[in-house]
Amino acid sequence: MQCFGAEYQVSAERTPRQRAWRPQIYRKCTDKTWLYLFFAFWTGLMFIMGYSVVAGATGRLLFGYDSFGNVCGKKNSPVEGAPLSGLDMTLKKHVFFMNSCNLDVKDVRLNSIVLCISSCPEEQLDTLEEIQLFANNSGSFLCVYSLDSFNYTQNPNADSLCPRLPVPPSKSFPLFNRCIPQTPECYSQFASVLINDVDTLHRILSGIMSGRDTVLGLCILALVLSLATMFTFRYISTLLVHIFIALVILGLLFVCGVLWWLYYDYTNDLSIELDTERENMKCLLGFAVVSAVITVVLLILIFVLRKRIKLTVELFQVINKAISSSPFLLLQPLWTFAILIFFWVLWVAVLLSLGTAGAAQVIEGGQVEYKPLSGIRYMWWYHLIGLIWTSEFILACQQMTITGAVVTCYFNRNKNDPPVHPILSSLSVLCCYHQGTVIKGSFLITVVRIPRTILVYVYNILKEKRNAWSTCVFRCCFCCFWCLDNCLRHLNQNAYTTTAINGTDFCTSAKDALKMLSKNSSHFTSINCFGDFIIFLGKVLVVCFTVFGGLMAFNYNRALQVWTIPLLLVAFFAYFTAHSFLSVFETVLDTLFLCFVVDLETNDGSSEKPYFMDQEFLSFVKRINKLSDARAQKDENSLRNEEGTELRPTVQ
Repeated sequence: MQCFGAEYQVSAERTPRQRAWRPQIYRKCTDKTWLYLFFAFWTGLMFIMGYSVVAGATGRLLFGYDSFGNVCGKKNSPVEGAPLSGLDMTLKKHVFFMNSCNLDVKDVRLNSIVLCISSCPEEQLDTLEEIQLFANNSGSFLCVYSLDSFNYTQNPNADSLCPRLPVPPSKSFPLFNRCIPQTPECYSQFASVLINDVDTLHRILSGIMSGRDTVLGLCILALVLSLATMFTFRYISTLLVHIFIALVILGLLFVCGVLWWLYYDYTNDLSIELDTERENMKCLLGFAVVSAVITVVLLILIFVLRKRIKLTVELFQVINKAISSSPFLLLQPLWTFAILIFFWVLWVAVLLSLGTAGAAQVIEGGQVEYKPLSGIRYMWWYHLIGLIWTSEFILACQQMTITGAVVTCYFNRNKNDPPVHPILSSLSVLCCYHQGTVIKGSFLITVVRIPRTILVYVYNILKEKRNAWSTCVFRCCFCCFWCLDNCLRHLNQNAYTTTAINGTDFCTSAKDALKMLSKNSSHFTSINCFGDFIIFLGKVLVVCFTVFGGLMAFNYNRALQVWTIPLLLVAFFAYFTAHSFLSVFETVLDTLFLCFVVDLETNDGSSEKPYFMDQEFLSFVKRINKLSDARAQKDENSLRNEEGTELRPTVQ
């Protein structure tokens, strides 16, 4: 990345006079040092990508490998000291675990021998004779390679060289070619086939594998609901707002009620025998408590702020008029979402390659394991920082693009002749001059995210040493970091808007924005906050109905897997999808809010200093001022009456 175009001297930054607060024709590159720093950081990421391709073995993870160092479906090279390595597995593409129903991880090693076979047993095999018959009929040998199939029933060591009986029916998972057992009892143990973490990640993968069709359907439902909510905000009216709030209230009550009903149903179900069912019951209690608290808080806020609905409708009409000048703003989340998905897929591929980068070592029994190379763990942390920083940079670019387009349309004197291609113009200004600014802003978010990530990591490691005090400290720290993250996001948005107007660097823009907003009366802030609250309710609506659909779908297979964790992931995806689409309204609202403040501060409506806002915007601002003045006068009269009241004798 580099800064294109010539640098121009901006007099507003070199002289002490007050800024004009107008979009600059001539700009200069801002925060170039951060641009170079990000380029150097990505040079390191590219080195890690190249190293992972050279040293990693993604094929071992994607295609699977046996306990003797052979990649399934490939022709392998022998490993010195491992007599069963270097076999031709071209026709043996499926990975089979000899102890699939009782998997365990000890010292980062599975307690089961893994083999490459040609087909998975689709029916249960109860005896060695049935295993031998299956091998003769299908050519798929389920015992160690050194044991011939005709010796399955004769060799005295066959019990240790063949799978534990009974062998459950299994099917091959399309992506990883693993033979996945189909009996419900094996699901809670089998997730370590993919990742050796039996406490967290394996349960997530187990739930997703067993209910992948349901998870996919719920993700599509979240996408449809997000589009419907965005369409509602685009053509909002007073009636639609009342219907929308009613749906939010019903959704909150439904989800909360269903969670408590399911928990009651689980506690009174005497047939609970599996660990998965007991795990679901514990998670349901936590979900029910959290949902009850959120429901009560949101219902109180809705009741307190209900009188501002009319002003909110007018505010959204102002926002939609600004969007009408650049209707393609609503399509910005699509390309941002596509770029993020592409980057995340690339990031996961590199992570998997790093995870498989290791040197082959022969252990007891002629088996082969891969020891991670030195320095890999540090690369993982560097790679994690790259994930957070780059993701925040992509989201910041969307904010800056939308902000620049809104600023260009707002500060246009001739409203009948709107700017041509404001989005492309804003994008070109971003790419040529202000990439360093969004890099710096996204880095601030990253600095806050990293301690939160480390805090969660340490908290999970020390789970056996937790007590009430440590749990309380963890939650307080996490809450503080969360609040700081939200404050920084609001600061970044105002800084990006100021940069789009004045062309100044990040720190100067943030300082100027805070000065300008500090002069603003509080009633503008309250209207802006309530608008953000309505948009947040839109995200809550999407999450509520997605979770409600998930509860109905997953509950039918309650004994099959720990479905509360996949449901939590679906809820996170629903919120992320809704945020991706509705964030356009948030960005436009915050940008217009700062533009209003700048317009009122630098202009007075006279012929010499006319407002940039049109008559509809101006009438909206006047109504807010009138309501605010009336409320202030009422409070002043009430205070005066209280102070002027005297005790007088009663005349009879």
